[in-house]
Amino acid sequence: MKAASNFLNAASAVALSASLMLPGVVALQFAGVSAAYAATVSNVEVRGNQRVDASTIREYVAIQPGRSFSGADVDEAVKRLFATGLFSDVRINQVGSTLVVQVSELQVVNQVLFQGNKKIKDAQLSNTVQLKPRGTFSSAAMEADAEAIREAYRRIGRNDATVNARTMDLGENRVNVVFEIAEGERTKIAAINFVGNNAFSDRRLSDVIATKKSTILSFLLRDDVYDEQRLRADEEALRRFYYNRGYADFRVVSAFGELDEAANAYTVTITVEEGDRYTFGDVSVESSIPEVDTTQLQSLVKTKTGDTYSAKNVEDSIIALTEDVAGKGYAFAQVTPRGDRNFENHTISVVYTIDQGAKTYVERIEIRGNARTRDYVIRREFDVSEGDAFNQVLIQRAKKRLERLDFFERVEISTAPGSQPDQVILVVDLVEKSTGEFSIGAGYTSGGQTPGPSVEGSITERNFLGRGQFIRLSAGGGKNSRDFMVSFTEPYFLGRRISAGFDIYRQTRRFDKYESELNGATVRFGLPITEALSTQLAYNYTQERYDYRDHCLTDDQFDEAKCSLGDISPAIHEGIAESPWTKSSVSGTVLFNTIDDMKNPHSGIYATFTTEVAGLGGDAEFVKLTGRGSYYHTLSEEMDIVGLVSAGAGHIAAFGDGDLRIFDHFKSNDRMIRGFEYDGIGPFDPNTLDHLGGTTYFNASVEAQFPFPVVPESFGLKGAVFADAATLYGSKVRVPSDPTFSASGTGMEWRASVGAGLIWASPFGPLRIDYAVPVVKEDSDVEQNFNFGISTRF
Repeated sequence: MKAASNFLNAASAVALSASLMLPGVVALQFAGVSAAYAATVSNVEVRGNQRVDASTIREYVAIQPGRSFSGADVDEAVKRLFATGLFSDVRINQVGSTLVVQVSELQVVNQVLFQGNKKIKDAQLSNTVQLKPRGTFSSAAMEADAEAIREAYRRIGRNDATVNARTMDLGENRVNVVFEIAEGERTKIAAINFVGNNAFSDRRLSDVIATKKSTILSFLLRDDVYDEQRLRADEEALRRFYYNRGYADFRVVSAFGELDEAANAYTVTITVEEGDRYTFGDVSVESSIPEVDTTQLQSLVKTKTGDTYSAKNVEDSIIALTEDVAGKGYAFAQVTPRGDRNFENHTISVVYTIDQGAKTYVERIEIRGNARTRDYVIRREFDVSEGDAFNQVLIQRAKKRLERLDFFERVEISTAPGSQPDQVILVVDLVEKSTGEFSIGAGYTSGGQTPGPSVEGSITERNFLGRGQFIRLSAGGGKNSRDFMVSFTEPYFLGRRISAGFDIYRQTRRFDKYESELNGATVRFGLPITEALSTQLAYNYTQERYDYRDHCLTDDQFDEAKCSLGDISPAIHEGIAESPWTKSSVSGTVLFNTIDDMKNPHSGIYATFTTEVAGLGGDAEFVKLTGRGSYYHTLSEEMDIVGLVSAGAGHIAAFGDGDLRIFDHFKSNDRMIRGFEYDGIGPFDPNTLDHLGGTTYFNASVEAQFPFPVVPESFGLKGAVFADAATLYGSKVRVPSDPTFSASGTGMEWRASVGAGLIWASPFGPLRIDYAVPVVKEDSDVEQNFNFGISTRF
């Protein structure tokens, strides 16, 4: 027993000794440090390096021959070498009086190659992957890049795309990285089904969301891509749509897509719960700040008793109240709406409570994800900066401004704790998208100055060099027209929210017996007054030249034998003879815009008023006033019928000793009244019947737009019925060679027409076909029933 006990004691001692020694051995082995290290070495030797110079490695090691060092110094040297990202392994050991630094270098990427890709170009894929030429290679990065490429293909609707990643060894520790891509077929959306909707039809809700069903035009529109993030955005769009139309209890129960692998197509199902429709009950404002007079604030509230409940009106009320109170010195005031539902009469009473919020400041604004757009372009959309009081209303406004820039696919703003309890960090996460466009198109128009076929090409960049600037170069023309234009806009001139830009253009037109050439330039400045109201001031300079067509000339002189003077009004002859003309003018425009969706308007007002004064040099001396307004209102939510009422007016008058040129007079067009030819109504020459334009016009139109039956909503096809009325009158045409000349039809005779149209939101832009029948007209008017061309809503 005693021997056994002695044996157990000896075994325990050995085990204890081993347990004490093992961690030390492991620790020394891990750090590459030997207990046998001397305090100094006579030499530092680098082994295993191929590309990195030995002297560079010694600098990172920082252990000098002849100077004492410790194991901690060796450990720090290993960490520094790993931190360079150049080595896959580092070991430091002492061999005699030499410190040996053994390294294994990471491979270097020579090229990143893409094979099999057609739908996404090499340049786009290069921006997607992390691995870059002359950078270090790692298998983990290569696999992550392969997944990033797959995700890029999923975003364009190619879910079955496969990516095989491999390397090609080039020797000398260099590799080429090759991504072999099989793009596969486009994954389509076979159907979008809504469940639970009673107040609005499937067609109306399909118009709200961005995800669309696949059609024969989807290869151009690219709106039939199934994407989880887009579907989440669609949910939010549906919520906003219902909340703004009285359905405060609305919620999206589920939204998902099921893939039919055999058909390679998704079926999207969105289940909703609408709830009851509410109106506003009592609306009041309360304040815990004694100095704030709530009776004065009541007029700022956008929600009115009896109106249909609208979350947007509540948000607008919060913004208006917050801005007013902050302007009175209460920077930290918070406006909180409190709703009280009455389930019996379906009303929501709202109390806006104003409290002195916690004093919180913005420590800094951190921007992430903007590889191209410069930081200052993003920061200038914020009305707060570092050190300012934190204001959630201003943050949400900045988010909307960033989204309106159309530079980003997604904008998210969150907060993080700052270095102090009263500090917050604003974190702006962005996903950029392409802002450049190159387009070539062809079209046909049946009226206007340039009827017939036409072609146009343009290059547009909305975020030039990442500075937020807009630049466009365009050229186009048809049988009797040529157009060239260069346009540039700086949205923040001198660092302020004032836009500045210029346009340089040239236009040539050929009419039956004469032609015109206009060369001009405009310098413009724009200033927003409110979110809906803005102004623009411009200086305009143009030179206009008019000549007879070649078939009317002999030796560059008008030949009456070829083109009789009796065929052209003497007023037009006078205008041609006195050209070229120059015009130097300034103009000011006020724009009011509350349209809900500029591409597919359902409600709101768009109105402009412009004053132009010519006479700052040049030949023209006049004052011109023009205005136009359009009001959209949804007549039936269920049937998606939209009503439109528009009206316009204009007047021009000469001043000084000058007279109006015939080419300064207003000409009628299809925006004034449909059913008549361009320049087909108004004052005219009683002998040649040439229309000469007028000095004053008024016009009005009413229209109802509705979805085209049977045709899927994703085609963007709508029908319209309309009635137009207009008058163009007054004439200041002077013909020095014939003092007795007088235009006819200068009275205020009204014309009217009714008709129907077809509107197509095509991939090439909004197109429209109208058939109008004049019901009130004059004998001198020239009719044109069909009109086809680009639709100009505003």
